[in-house]
Amino acid sequence: MKGRILKSTGSFYIVEIEDQVVSAKLKGKLRLLDQKNTNPVAVGDMVELVLGKKGECLIERVYERKNYLIRRSVNLSKQTHIIASNIDQALLIVTPVYPETSFGFIDRFLVTCEAYSIPAYLILNKADLFIGELSELLEGIEYIYHKVGYPTLRTSAIEGTGLEELKMLLKDKISLLSGHSGVGKSSLVNAISPGLNLKTGQISDYHFKGTHTTTFAEMHRLSFGGYVIDTPGIKGFGLVDMTSEELSDYFPEMLRLKANCRFNNCLHINEPDCAVRAGVEEGTVPETRYHSYLNMLEEEKTGPYRVDDYQ
Repeated sequence: MKGRILKSTGSFYIVEIEDQVVSAKLKGKLRLLDQKNTNPVAVGDMVELVLGKKGECLIERVYERKNYLIRRSVNLSKQTHIIASNIDQALLIVTPVYPETSFGFIDRFLVTCEAYSIPAYLILNKADLFIGELSELLEGIEYIYHKVGYPTLRTSAIEGTGLEELKMLLKDKISLLSGHSGVGKSSLVNAISPGLNLKTGQISDYHFKGTHTTTFAEMHRLSFGGYVIDTPGIKGFGLVDMTSEELSDYFPEMLRLKANCRFNNCLHINEPDCAVRAGVEEGTVPETRYHSYLNMLEEEKTGPYRVDDYQ
């Protein structure tokens, strides 16, 4: 039996087989196959199931993944955790405040998507809150990311802004939704596919941070076609398996310029005749993106990005 992993709870897996859903466990050999990742089976994996001696479903094989997104393990810095696999696109839900999504976090997410060849979109949620002077926050994000080639969409579950466009974007695709706790991932999904009735959290009035509502990544079938993978509220992305020399390849605006640098191994810091730094001065490389790049370079020298991965 071939199925798709919808949810992992640590010991059991929820697997979709055609139009039915079953609970399954790993066969012992699979637990030992991949010591690099903390989870040998991830949400989105296509797997082969067999019946055990007691009639239970056992996962015997994981089929080759088209792609995947990973983060560093929370406790074991040398290991990684696969967030989800076989993704058509990744949508980062962004709110400039309530709670704040920093440029650094956005850029880490986009760099990770570039590294694993996953198309990425920025969903600027809670647009109903950003009127008057606050609207400039959204306009600034749109300007920066349109400039380097990333699509953005303004949404509001309360006012219905952008919901039809979001449905068209998600239709018949496998889409990963990510972002900090409290940015409104579950509220958006409930607004476009009400039957799912995903649990939503409240925003702390004191810290303007979201309460954690999703414990494990979980895939949901959309009523109008396609799937969404709802992830826990991720606070930080650690860069994995990237060298300093290749990091700029995952910034599209830098990749377009780096061939014009005098040195092939230019890190775009203080080397002479650097086309990327010239691009920053000319405005073709946004300053916020360049600062994110420098911070990621520094991480390569000082060690992994150490923040709690989940709020």
